[in-house]
Amino acid sequence: MNQKPTLLVLAAGMGSRYGGNKQIDGFGPNGETILEYSIFDAIRAGFGKVVMIVREEILDVAKEKFMPKLEGKIEVEWVIQSLESFVPEDLRQAERVKPFGTAHAMLCAKNVIQEPFAVINADDFYGKEAFEVLGKFLSEEVNPKLHAMVGYAIQNVLSKNGTVSRGVCETNEKGQLIGMTERTSIAREGEKIVSRGEDEELVIEEGTPVSMNFWGFHGDVFADVQRMWDEFLPANLDNLKSEFYIPTVANNLIQEGKAAFEILPGGKTWFGVTYTDDKPVVIDSLKKLHESGEYPEKLW
Repeated sequence: MNQKPTLLVLAAGMGSRYGGNKQIDGFGPNGETILEYSIFDAIRAGFGKVVMIVREEILDVAKEKFMPKLEGKIEVEWVIQSLESFVPEDLRQAERVKPFGTAHAMLCAKNVIQEPFAVINADDFYGKEAFEVLGKFLSEEVNPKLHAMVGYAIQNVLSKNGTVSRGVCETNEKGQLIGMTERTSIAREGEKIVSRGEDEELVIEEGTPVSMNFWGFHGDVFADVQRMWDEFLPANLDNLKSEFYIPTVANNLIQEGKAAFEILPGGKTWFGVTYTDDKPVVIDSLKKLHESGEYPEKLW
């Protein structure tokens, strides 16, 4: 196929727990954002375009931050996610404040992506290997009904500063995804990893793959995303906090027999900023990656 894949960046989140715009906060030795490392890794893994999903109110700031560094290195498109995007007038919720979620953000890019594409969060560091393995999959896989997700072992994606929510994966004998359950309030307790969300006490085995929202799709998935969105909106008209998530799209496609998802083993290094106290850890981790030669002294 040899078509260069696109990187779709979800950067419209509010960052409510962090207390600021972590998408444009500096963490690298030269003030680089986490997102810059993802774009750097994507470029060297053969991606040909970046599509940035942002809110209207951070568009100018984001462009000012990223475009001087990216111009001439990779094609960049900007797309706005708003509460009106892909929402018919008769289904708009006048009182709604919360964004509609990751699958809605993905749908917002429908008109600018036809090629295979990866989806990432702007504020997660995924590691060079993850981009390599997903870039290879998207460049070579010709079956439009076989998508992918980069899997990360649960023990590598916890925070020492509080609990986290993770999409815990169930797999079949081929190692493909057969279902995902969003588990909340996950933390290490002594020797065990325990989820205490929804009044449960569930021990999660070490090595269990989880989703860190690093997906790979073929371009024709948008037809199914649009169909599910058209069902989601009227069904949630009275719920101002309802969200339309990518794992929901994946689960639905699998259950309908419309697609399969390979879990790719590229998730070796991950870190993110859920809490303000996570910031020093991320700064130190990036410093070490520069010192080891994983990244040049200056990214750009």
